[in-house]
Amino acid sequence: VQLQACGGGLVQAGGSLRLSCAASGLTTSSVGVGWFRQAPGKEREFVATISWWRDVTTWYADSVKGRFTISRGNAKNTVYLQMNSLKPDDTAVYYCASYDSGFVSYIGSYKNWGQGTQVTVSS
Repeated sequence: VQLQACGGGLVQAGGSLRLSCAASGLTTSSVGVGWFRQAPGKEREFVATISWWRDVTTWYADSVKGRFTISRGNAKNTVYLQMNSLKPDDTAVYYCASYDSGFVSYIGSYKNWGQGTQVTVSS
C-alpha cells in the first residue's frame, strides 16, 4: 500500500488549498482514508476521515469543521482535502493514511501513511 500526499504550499490567512492523497494497493481491510497534521513541537492530530464501508461517511476535527471538506475522487483511489478560510494555526505537515477500523481520531486506527505535505498559512 502506498499513499502520496501533495498540494501543500504557502497561502495567506483566509485563503484556500486543496490537498490530494493518491492511494494505491489498498486492501479490503482499508475502508477509508484520513488526514492528520503535525505542527512543529506538537503531536500529530486528527483532521478528517472519509470511510466507504457500506455508506460514505465523513468525520472532522472540531477545529476544522465548516472550513475543511474531505471527499473521494471519481476514480476512488484519490482522496481530497479542500481547506478554506485557512488560519495560521492550520500551519503543519499534513499526512494521509489508510483507515482500517476503530476510533477515527486515534492514530493507531490507521495502518499505512504517506510522506506528508507542508502547509504554511501566513498572517
